Amino acid sequence: MVSLTLAQKGTPLPYVAGALAEYANETKPNSYSVQWQEGASLKGKDKAVNSVLIDNGQEFVGSRAAEAFILSALPTPVETAQWIGFAQERLGGAVAFKDLELAFSELDQHLQMRSYASGYAVSVADAALWGALRASAIFQRNLKIAGQQVLGPALTRWYAHISAQPFVERLVAAAANAQTAAKPSGAKVTTDQGSFDLGLEGVEDGKVVTRFPPEPSGYLHIGHAKAALLNEYFARSHNGKLIVRFDDTNPNKEKAEFEESITEDLRLLGIHGDVVTHTSDHFQTIYEYALKMINKGLAYADDTPHETMKEERMNGIASQRRDQSVEENLQRFELMRQGTEEGLTWCLRAKMSVDNPNKAMRDPVIFRCNLT
Repeated sequence: MVSLTLAQKGTPLPYVAGALAEYANETKPNSYSVQWQEGASLKGKDKAVNSVLIDNGQEFVGSRAAEAFILSALPTPVETAQWIGFAQERLGGAVAFKDLELAFSELDQHLQMRSYASGYAVSVADAALWGALRASAIFQRNLKIAGQQVLGPALTRWYAHISAQPFVERLVAAAANAQTAAKPSGAKVTTDQGSFDLGLEGVEDGKVVTRFPPEPSGYLHIGHAKAALLNEYFARSHNGKLIVRFDDTNPNKEKAEFEESITEDLRLLGIHGDVVTHTSDHFQTIYEYALKMINKGLAYADDTPHETMKEERMNGIASQRRDQSVEENLQRFELMRQGTEEGLTWCLRAKMSVDNPNKAMRDPVIFRCNLT
């Protein structure tokens, strides 16, 4: 019997090799002995060794080598081979978000009128595709949070059907049993994984509203993802609402390309805003609030040169324009609104503090004039 050992935390998780081996056991029982082993690598710190197959003393190291060995003994018609390649190349490894979403869509379309990827019964193609999707963190997150809304009804139906096949259930059960066995009896489980449990107090179910406000001036990075996931989590866990608000107030930097990219990346992360808005939708309201602040003495117009303003804020020095009258501030704010030559030299600052220890709170600029 050929032995196949799989790393429980391998990168990628070696589900394709495992699924192929268990599928082979369906057609020829006891062809492979499949077991999972704790860790990210089966040989030291070499993460490429996420699986090891041994046949008569000969080792096949790595998931691709193991997959090739198993496939060499299985019938693979042309269409089946094409879908195996699809699983390995389009769904596995370091695939870009856009390409991965396209692959999900293509697979969903293919399965619209089919129960199986190739032919009229479960085949090795189904095993390979299932393994690749089971190993995909993006697919698994979308399946859990959004389901067919993002992945498509045909793909989610097919995935559930293949997941219920005996050979898949054996593989998943073996992985779960190995994980349980790896924990010492009675030992307290510890982890360095972050937690969303922040102990929010006074939360009322159904009344939580969170907001994720990206500026469409670039692509999302890991910091954006953290903020987006937190807001999604609290909105969903309390049956609330998530607002995605594009902070499009700087036309010099923002592009439709970035907004489209952000929307797509959020969808791939399984994040779905209940409401999508733009700050520009509310410019009139924001303008009216600015007038109220000026009239209450809470904001003032300032034409201090940029470098001088920066130096004054760093040293806790009040601007010479800080104590202008309300009338003067209103007049200059109107010049800003009109976009006149003089208006372009002014900005509006919130009258908060000159020497706050947090320098970002020292009379920050809240309005600028931009004719773009």
